[in-house]
Amino acid sequence: MRIADRTRTEGGRERISVVPESLDDLWHLTYILEPGDHVDGDTTRRIQRDDDKTRDTGGQREPMWIKIEVSDVEFAKFANRLRVGGEIIECSREDQLGFHHTLNVEEHDELTIEKVWQVDQLERLQEAVEAAENPEVAIATVEEGEAHVHTVAQYGVDERASITGTTGKGEYARGREELFAELTEVLKRMDVSAIILAGPGFTKQDALDYIEDEAPEVTEKIQTVDTASVGDRGVHEVLKRGAVDRVQTETRISKEAELIDELMAQIGEGAKAAYGIDEVMKAADYGAVETLLLLDERLREERAGEGEWDVDANELVETVERQGGDVTVFSHEFDPGKQLSNLGGVAALLRYRLE
Repeated sequence: MRIADRTRTEGGRERISVVPESLDDLWHLTYILEPGDHVDGDTTRRIQRDDDKTRDTGGQREPMWIKIEVSDVEFAKFANRLRVGGEIIECSREDQLGFHHTLNVEEHDELTIEKVWQVDQLERLQEAVEAAENPEVAIATVEEGEAHVHTVAQYGVDERASITGTTGKGEYARGREELFAELTEVLKRMDVSAIILAGPGFTKQDALDYIEDEAPEVTEKIQTVDTASVGDRGVHEVLKRGAVDRVQTETRISKEAELIDELMAQIGEGAKAAYGIDEVMKAADYGAVETLLLLDERLREERAGEGEWDVDANELVETVERQGGDVTVFSHEFDPGKQLSNLGGVAALLRYRLE
């Protein structure tokens, strides 16, 4: 993410112009934008004209500048865009005021956001700026008979390939090499800066030897990690072991995996943990929260007035930060976020046990 401009306005609001430079950046904006925000940018809009040339075509699209009051936001991952919809409140054409419009924001489109910014939203924006410097990482997990390739993104993990083949050596060696050959071709096509090759036993080393013979330029990007599983579970093991963190300064999902594992361990011991809004708010009132864990979807719902909590979400965040606690907003797209969702979308690691 690149911040192009920043200006304070009236009523404690601030205008920040951003340029998303990746799909991750568009995802971050999904949880920064909320209903009532003002967003403006250049767009095109279909204009109805009452003349013979356009009456039957449904209008022509014209370029214009608009500002909308946000009502809905959708991260369209597979379309590589962010859809921001709302009522037009300012426009280079006055006859369009009051109509609904959807801004389709893609990579490298400049967008200006005016709102009362919350502390965690500014932190998330800064995180997106800093993440632009992190290298792209792929995780390849392999064992006898199967291989999987995932890419690591801020919004979660995407599976890019799932390969199956004959297991074993000896008379089955040909099928085994075919598996390695297909894996090598997938990795050669990937535009990443680093590859983590993981899996149980000696299979990953045999795969690495094959890649080194057939595509030495790919081998230069590879680090190996021992895991007990492959596929999604293998990827989770890689993240827990911090292998991605050795390549990237920090990734959101590896931090989430570590925090949720610590939380579950503390809950299992009946120790320094709280979950559910009532218990977490009680801990915050006592100043006991060391790390607040919040689910992005839950936080967004509560801020929009669509949630079920009897407390103000912003007040909870501000209370924890005022007391020196940390706040981590989890992605609902990845497994740690799903685990947090099962706990009510909010939990806390505590400084001390509450009786």
